[in-house]
Amino acid sequence: MIARWPRPAPMIATLLYATLLLPPVRAWLEASMTLQMLVQIPLLIGVGYLLAGALPARLDASLARWNEHGITSLVLATLAGMFWMLPRSLDATIGEPWMALAKFISVPLLIGLPLGLGWPRMGFVVRGVFLLELIATFFRLGWLYLVSPVRLCNNYLLDDQQRAGEAMLVIGGLILAGVVAKLLWGRFDRL
Repeated sequence: MIARWPRPAPMIATLLYATLLLPPVRAWLEASMTLQMLVQIPLLIGVGYLLAGALPARLDASLARWNEHGITSLVLATLAGMFWMLPRSLDATIGEPWMALAKFISVPLLIGLPLGLGWPRMGFVVRGVFLLELIATFFRLGWLYLVSPVRLCNNYLLDDQQRAGEAMLVIGGLILAGVVAKLLWGRFDRL
C-alpha cells in the first residue's frame, strides 16, 4: 500500500487540471514548444501523481498485486511518455482536437498516476535506473532539438525548438546534480 497524500492533494490536482484546461492558459502554454514540453506536460503529470494518493485503499491494494516494486507503473509511464516526447505528437495537439483531448487524458492517467502509484514501491535500483534514463533522455532530446538544422515541429519555429533544447540540457544537468547530491549527502530512498 502506498503512503496516502494529505487530503488537499486531490483538490489541488483538480484545481490545477481545471486551470490547465482554461482556454487562455492552454493557448499560452501551447504557443511555445518550450512551454508545452517543459511546463504543460509536467504539470499534467503532476496532476496524475497527486491523484495517486487519493485512490481508495481497496483499489490501491488490488493494483499492488500487478505493480510489485513499481515496475509495471514504470513501464506504462515510460511508454506513454515516449509517445508524448515525439515532435509529431506535440504538433498534433495543436491542430487536432482529438489529440489535445488524448493528451489531457493520457498524460495524467498513463504517466502521472502510474508514477504516483509506483514511485513509493520502487527500490533504490529501480529509482536509479528511472532517473538515469530520464537524465539521458533530457540530454539526448535537448541535444537533438539544439543542433537540428530543420524544424522538428511544424507549429513551432526553429529558435523555439533550440530554446527547448537548451532548457532540456539545463534541466537534465539539474536533475543529474540533484541525484549526485542526494547520493553524496542525503538518503536516496526519500527522493
